[in-house]
Amino acid sequence: MADAIPAGGRNRFDLAELAGAFGDLGTLIPFVVAYVSILKVDPTGLLLGVGGALIAAGLVYRTPVPVQPMKAIGAIAIAQTAGSAVLTPATVVGAGLVTGVFWLLLAVSGLATKLARLVPAQVLIGIVMGLGLSFMREGIGMMGQNAWLAAAVLVVALVLLARSRLPAMLVLLLIGVAVALCAQPTLADRLALIRPDFRLPSFAWPSLAANDLWQGALLLALPQLPLTFGNGLVALVDENNREFADRPIEVRRVALTTGLMNVWASAIGGIPMCHGAGGMAGHVRFGARTGGASILLGGLLVVLALCFGDSLLLILQLFPAPVLGVVLFLAGAELAISGRTQDAERGGRFVVLTTAALATWHVGIAALYGCLFVWAARRGWIRA
Repeated sequence: MADAIPAGGRNRFDLAELAGAFGDLGTLIPFVVAYVSILKVDPTGLLLGVGGALIAAGLVYRTPVPVQPMKAIGAIAIAQTAGSAVLTPATVVGAGLVTGVFWLLLAVSGLATKLARLVPAQVLIGIVMGLGLSFMREGIGMMGQNAWLAAAVLVVALVLLARSRLPAMLVLLLIGVAVALCAQPTLADRLALIRPDFRLPSFAWPSLAANDLWQGALLLALPQLPLTFGNGLVALVDENNREFADRPIEVRRVALTTGLMNVWASAIGGIPMCHGAGGMAGHVRFGARTGGASILLGGLLVVLALCFGDSLLLILQLFPAPVLGVVLFLAGAELAISGRTQDAERGGRFVVLTTAALATWHVGIAALYGCLFVWAARRGWIRA
């Protein structure tokens, strides 16, 4: 990787970084659409929160550290609202504020670093591998909406990634736009009617009630904690420091930026966010090597937020689910491969594989299982 980055690890802003910037869209877009259409979250606050956090991450880390919606919080909030309409945008804001304060406390106290040191190497490899496999599974689900289209796009992507100097992601986006316009003949006319409409988000904290904070903490923030610890903290640090050894990052700093960006987003009515190893794998797979990718994507989201927030759902129709599924599938493959182990011992391989299998279901349980297994094995209580 060293020959692909500027001297001194400066951020780069070129075609490769631009292509890599979109490597996490398979995770970002579905959650954004669901938050806006089902939970009625303000698109301006949502996009501005994510975009601002991405710009900050690119400047701070100088590697393609991603910013993505917290998946457990998003899934629970969307499912609950679609089923019984008990949660509101204020509940999401409350969850973001509680989450931000929690991660700030972990960072300032040093507890995040101490907890991360308890995770054995085999368990970490298993978590990363399992996350990659779960991304691939989700990508296959999205690809299934149009299997023939997805298969063709996947072949094109693999050929471009292996043999072409063309930025594969930009080609995939162009294919997605062409498919969307062909499938929806009126889409181009509706897009042509869009005009910039500058609007700032509202300050969200004054409208929070005690019940918003309580429900946000209990129903949303609490189930997210083990996933963020495994994917957004421990796995991300390991992924970054293997890919970019010249620009290492620390657990404490990642916990700190996780806290700060959630406090920021909650103040403007945004959504809970985290960093993630899967998102980094997606950025890297499609060409990103510096924080320039995060800054470019963040800048685009800020412009969309401030000038085109009310047209967001229409604009996102340009990205069909099967194409996003291919992106997510390839990002998952990159992550799963990065988590491979050279451990020749059968016991080490057993821990890795069983932890990976559990991580496709629940990262927190996988981490707890792996740590307990290694701890018991070291004491001779069990043998793989």
